[in-house]
Amino acid sequence: MTSPATAPATPNVLGFRITHRAMRGDTRRLAELTREIAEGRQRCDARRAAAIRDYVVRLCDGIHHHHSVEDASLWPLLVRSAGAEVDLGDLIEDHSALDPILDEIRAVAGEPARAAAPLARLADLLDEHIEEEERMIFPIIERHVSVADWNAVEEEARKGGSIRFELPRIEQYALPSELAELRRMAGPVLVMLLAMLRGGHRRRQRLIFGTL
Repeated sequence: MTSPATAPATPNVLGFRITHRAMRGDTRRLAELTREIAEGRQRCDARRAAAIRDYVVRLCDGIHHHHSVEDASLWPLLVRSAGAEVDLGDLIEDHSALDPILDEIRAVAGEPARAAAPLARLADLLDEHIEEEERMIFPIIERHVSVADWNAVEEEARKGGSIRFELPRIEQYALPSELAELRRMAGPVLVMLLAMLRGGHRRRQRLIFGTL
């Protein structure tokens, strides 16, 4: 347990930062993969198509859950904590554009070639949206939000997530220094869970992308 003397004075946004990186990275990789399948530059048998479909649906569900937590928990917290310093208009508008694209992708997830175009649109939207969100919102969180309130937001994010899907991707996209920090924060439970989930994740990655 963290003692009062060593408790952090400001929220630690590392978890959100890595989650953002994983969402952007996977969406872009899937957009490029499905484009190559559509163009006939990669083969896609039924087994690979099924794996792509499952991964795409899980990714869309994770993105939806993440922005829903921001809408329901983070945005109201920022308004309460920072007041006039925060303008969420553009970010809220981006979120309203996300769900129709996610629905479109889910509807064609079993046909990778048809998923290529909406995945590309989603990748572009996420790149722009997340860069703006981190540039504008993260400093406000660190200046105005209490550690307790931020931890409550992170707990909401964890509640609806799929640990079997999300956790190995955190390991995949975290920098070595970031992963070491996460291990210090979470302790041996994280190490054990990663060891349990790593093999299945890597097998799925090889089947879908041919590599990590």
